[in-house]
This record gives sequence, structure tokens and C-alpha cells, in this order.
Amino acid sequence: MTRVPLLPTLLVGVACATMIGLGVWQLQRATWKNGLIAQFESATGLPVMAYPATPTPPNLPLFRRASGHCAAVSGWRTVNGRNRKGASGWVHIAQCGAGVEGPGMAVETGWSNTPTPPQWAGGTVEGIITTDAHSIIRLVSDRPLANGLEASAVPDPQEMPNNHFAYAIQWFAFAAIAALIYGIAAFRRKSAV
Repeated sequence: MTRVPLLPTLLVGVACATMIGLGVWQLQRATWKNGLIAQFESATGLPVMAYPATPTPPNLPLFRRASGHCAAVSGWRTVNGRNRKGASGWVHIAQCGAGVEGPGMAVETGWSNTPTPPQWAGGTVEGIITTDAHSIIRLVSDRPLANGLEASAVPDPQEMPNNHFAYAIQWFAFAAIAALIYGIAAFRRKSAV
């Protein structure tokens, strides 16, 4: 009778258990993300709020309609983006300086097919709050705020990355493949003896 090698069996068992655990964790994250997307979708129907003076993660008012006032533009950023027709190009983000109502805000003023920032000095803006890698959140204007711009794509909660279910399937598949390979190796070892 051939003995089962203890160390390789233990290592494969721990690896498979870890991969299954990661798959379960990804399923939990998928449930969490679906709930978050549902929460954001319901936020789109809420009344217009004042743009928050100080955004505080993790309770950001994402996808809420908001209005705010850009007292003065202190800088520009241009990033890849889309217009409402789905065309790729550049969205122009104004960093608004501090005013009496708080530390300022980031405003997506619109879309164009060139990276050159538009001429806009500030003013009252209404739109939808979305995430921003530089300023935590930004206000995407409902309408173009300067000549030569078109309206940016409307932020959509459904466009948030939500591939946790696919990751879970991958982890479960890795665990099954590892177990299968180990089983084949153990069978061949037994047959060779």
C-alpha cells in the first residue's frame, strides 16, 4: 500500500482552501457592490443638494444631483472621457479655488476633441457628483460651460467596475484545477509503485 505524501498533500490542501476562501470573499464583495450600485441608482432620483464643502469618505454623495458655485478657477486638468453621444475625447476639469462656502470644488465643464482647456472663469454649476482621482469627488455639469465644449457623458452607476463574480469563478476554477492536477499526480505515483 502506497502512503499519501503528507507535506505535498497538506500544501495542496491549504492552497485549495485559500483559493476557495478567496472565491467566497469575491462573492461577498459582488453582493456588496450590487448593493452599492443600487444605492447609487436610487441617489439619482433624490432632490438637488448643495455640493459638499468637505467630502468625507466613505459616505460620499455619489451620483446625487447637486449645485455649487465656483468662485474662481485655480487650475485645469484634462483627462480622457466621453460625450453624451459616446464619442471619446477629453473632459476638462476646473479646480475651483476656495470661496466663502468651503475649500473649493472640481467641476467637469464639458467635453471636446482637443486637450486644450476652455475659457471659463467660474460661476454656478448644476450637475451630478461622481468620483475623482484627484479631488475625491467632482461635479459633472449638466451642460457645457464654455464655447467649444459639448456636454460630458452623464455619470452612470452601472458603469462602475463590478467583476467580482468573475473573480470568484476564477478562484474556484484555480482550486479545482490544483486539486485535479494533484489527484492525477497522486494516481500516477500510485500506479508507478
